[in-house]
Amino acid sequence: MTDLPTSLNGKTIAVLGGTGPQGRGLAGRFAAAGLRVVIGSRSAERAATTATALRDAVGGDLTGSDNVGAAEAGDIVVIAVPWDGHGELLKELAPSLRGKVVVDCVNPLGFDKQGAYVLHVEEGSAAQQAQSILTESTVVGAFHNVSAVTLEDPEVASVDTDVLVVGDVREATDVIQELAATIPGVRGVYGGRLRNARQVEALTANLISVNRRYKAHAGIRVTDI
Repeated sequence: MTDLPTSLNGKTIAVLGGTGPQGRGLAGRFAAAGLRVVIGSRSAERAATTATALRDAVGGDLTGSDNVGAAEAGDIVVIAVPWDGHGELLKELAPSLRGKVVVDCVNPLGFDKQGAYVLHVEEGSAAQQAQSILTESTVVGAFHNVSAVTLEDPEVASVDTDVLVVGDVREATDVIQELAATIPGVRGVYGGRLRNARQVEALTANLISVNRRYKAHAGIRVTDI
């Protein structure tokens, strides 16, 4: 457990889609760092089961709820749901997310025999779609390129990667950089305005190709900063 920065003291982190690999991995790492975490899912029962399993594995303050309950409970809300249904879910949750920092880590990707490829998003990116729906929330893009396998691996004490953080509100990107840094080995790096989310989301397709070729769980590092 690390000492939390002032900006995160007393904050609750909700992870919607927290029963999937990426959501579980992030929720477990945040809880291990000493943050209060609520896992959200379409099924409150599945969320509670996942929270119990993670609590047994990493300790910490972990509970489960349906997506609406988790969105209402979170001070910072992480969206880690599949791309299919992303927009529909956010429309449903918009009232519960009003006034909050929402972290979108969804990658709009398709898969075929040649591997992963980037899907067209009318708004430009998943994060921009989220901001167009959540007009009374502050959307930040982050955690797109972090291996879920690595996050969930109890043998990996330090996750060797940077997290590119994009957004239009400096105070919000600063706090999400600090949230990223609660995971041992991770550094949050400012990556520009929300309009730059498209490149960050798309990079995941390249990393999937790297990982398949080299049988790895690669991340990214930004040099010279």
